[in-house]
Amino acid sequence: MPALVHLGRVLFCVLFVVSGASKLLDLTATAQMTEKIVIPAIVAPYTQQLETLTGMSTAQLLAIASGAIEVICGVLIALNFGARFFAIILILFVAAATFYFHDFWNQTGPEARGNLVHALKNLSLIGALFMIAGSGRAAKAREAAYDV
Repeated sequence: MPALVHLGRVLFCVLFVVSGASKLLDLTATAQMTEKIVIPAIVAPYTQQLETLTGMSTAQLLAIASGAIEVICGVLIALNFGARFFAIILILFVAAATFYFHDFWNQTGPEARGNLVHALKNLSLIGALFMIAGSGRAAKAREAAYDV
């Protein structure tokens, strides 16, 4: 992998690692943000089981999961270990975060414009993640056949 591509990948992943770490370091604030997520009725019995098993609320579990996803995926993409798979995981994560937290279509005024900018930023992140997911390993050069 060329050095500039590797450097770009590492710098791109800093965003996810720092964002995920800040979520994990302030779980209370992150859990308060995730309380607005509506759990589908089909999943609700499982979340209740998780709450009973862990002794934490669904919002706290979502806060831990979101921070962990960002840190783990960011580090592994930067290290180019399973980068395609983890880029796809982050595509789904960023798309869900955009839907739940930057719903400019339900807002008006400056709040709508601010969330539109955040949604467009997330769209560009998804585009970069698609480039990472779509870039494959370079084809190996064929060795010349040995002629006698």
